[in-house]
Amino acid sequence: MAFTLGTHIILVPFGVALPFLTLLMHYRALRRDDPVALLLARRWSAVMAVQFAVGIVTGTVLSFEFGLLWPGMMGRWGDVFGIGFGVEAWAFFLESILIAIYLYGWKRLKPWTHFWLAVPLPAAALMGAFGILAANSWMNTPRGFTLDADGRPVDVDLRKAVFTPMFGPQYWHFVVAMIITAGFVVAGVYAVGWLRGRRDRYHRLGFTLPFTVAAIFTPIQFVVGDSIARSLFHKQPIKFAAAELVWKTDTHVPEYLYGRMHPDGSVTGGIKIPDLDSILAGYSPDTRVIGLSSVPATHRPTATQATVVHWAFDTMAVIGSLLVVLALWFAWCWWRKRDLPTSRWFFRSAACAGVASVVAVECGWITTEVGRQPWIVYEVMRVSEAVTTTRADALWAALGVVIVVYVVIFGAFVAVLRRMSARWRVADEGFATARPAKAPESETPYGPRATALSAPPTGARND
Repeated sequence: MAFTLGTHIILVPFGVALPFLTLLMHYRALRRDDPVALLLARRWSAVMAVQFAVGIVTGTVLSFEFGLLWPGMMGRWGDVFGIGFGVEAWAFFLESILIAIYLYGWKRLKPWTHFWLAVPLPAAALMGAFGILAANSWMNTPRGFTLDADGRPVDVDLRKAVFTPMFGPQYWHFVVAMIITAGFVVAGVYAVGWLRGRRDRYHRLGFTLPFTVAAIFTPIQFVVGDSIARSLFHKQPIKFAAAELVWKTDTHVPEYLYGRMHPDGSVTGGIKIPDLDSILAGYSPDTRVIGLSSVPATHRPTATQATVVHWAFDTMAVIGSLLVVLALWFAWCWWRKRDLPTSRWFFRSAACAGVASVVAVECGWITTEVGRQPWIVYEVMRVSEAVTTTRADALWAALGVVIVVYVVIFGAFVAVLRRMSARWRVADEGFATARPAKAPESETPYGPRATALSAPPTGARND
């Protein structure tokens, strides 16, 4: 489950946020009659379609794993939080229809009609994220049910089961993270081209729009991230203690940047900042922070798990801070000169920002899932009660098959994207050499084809 979820989530930013970026570029193209922007939007839509096809496979594997690997959880709690998966399924079907309309509408619909038919596409993507985050936030703060004498849920209230205390913070933190990640990854592609000497308007526009979107949302994410950490402090104090390596309940709790926790609660390594954890949790060094030792060992993450959560949490925070600095660098240059920074180090950093954003997303999910241990449903059901009884050797064999399949799928995905990129670059270079009077693909996506334009009218003299 960890492997399949960790690989699937690499695709999620593009499924959630790439439609939004594509439509922004598409709107700019139509509003300003910009053929370069239209060309970028069309090519991004092709990438979006390939990503969606791969996401179908990896997402389907995950849906099977819920039933096969966690029968105890699905059998008991499916009626309570299963609505989230139902919403995600409806969103998936709606998104697939809208993507098909968008792809096949490039040469078949009027420009603005084509655009407005695609406008619901980002909303469908957000709807899918809504379903998944509703299910996950319920696992973190289960609500909307009562237990009968046998310990089974009854009197289910779907509204309370969906809108749990952690839903809002988790959902907006996730959505903003997806927009930032997609923006930096897409911009990073054109930053690499810029570093390789491709300084045309195509690469400039392809970099500027997604990077601007990511730069706008990065400081917002810093505020949202602080909000979700505070929600953890109030709603999941043991997970917060694991993320901050807090062993003993106390005030004036120090903050550790990295470091390692041992079974006796001691912390070695890292950088210790006195009082900072209490200040971050409650704006005062007198804030009382609950420690891991406040609950029995069977009710908290192990020292190793706490260290994993802490490292993931710190890495996510460090990357977020560096991205804020990068966004401020970009904003400063744009405010002063109304132009991109000229430093090659800026574009090197921008190229790395996409990879760093993906790492931050992975770290966020590690913090969420490992920090909840040993519970699969927080303080209600343990992992040991939910997991399948299938023999370990069968599970190892299944993991081996899944790894092989995923390597093939992601290898094909990367190969297809590289081939598309190479073909587009050759087409642009060939067009610029052979027909410099026109912009690349100026006869597409809208309007008659070049063959029709070049053909003489019927009955015309050919002298």
